[in-house]
Amino acid sequence: MAPAVGDSPITGINVTPLVDIILVILIVFMATAPLIHNRAMKVDLPKAAQHERAATEALQVVYNGRRELSLSGKRVSEPELGAALKTLAAVSEVRVALRADRSLPYGDIVGLLDVIRAAGVRKIGLEVKAK
Repeated sequence: MAPAVGDSPITGINVTPLVDIILVILIVFMATAPLIHNRAMKVDLPKAAQHERAATEALQVVYNGRRELSLSGKRVSEPELGAALKTLAAVSEVRVALRADRSLPYGDIVGLLDVIRAAGVRKIGLEVKAK
């Protein structure tokens, strides 16, 4: 007697549902990665009623309340920041988004802007929170 059609062993695995689940998980990680990255260094941004969204292709320079600098998530000193930006600016046009803690004196931020401009960067944005 021949086996019924439903009684035959499964010889192939359907991977389509697995691929769908992996793609959904990948999209979730891609959407949450910038949020996790921005929280890596705690910065209390000043608030402004009029602001624009930061350019996504801009380099992130973070200056926190303890006067620690980071460039795209990596801690650097002011001379290292200037050297890294000068190297990048020599190759192509560089955009910088500066996230500075609101507790920092105005003079410190102006000094940091001087370092960035001396490296040859002309497009600098200051990030703020919406009111």
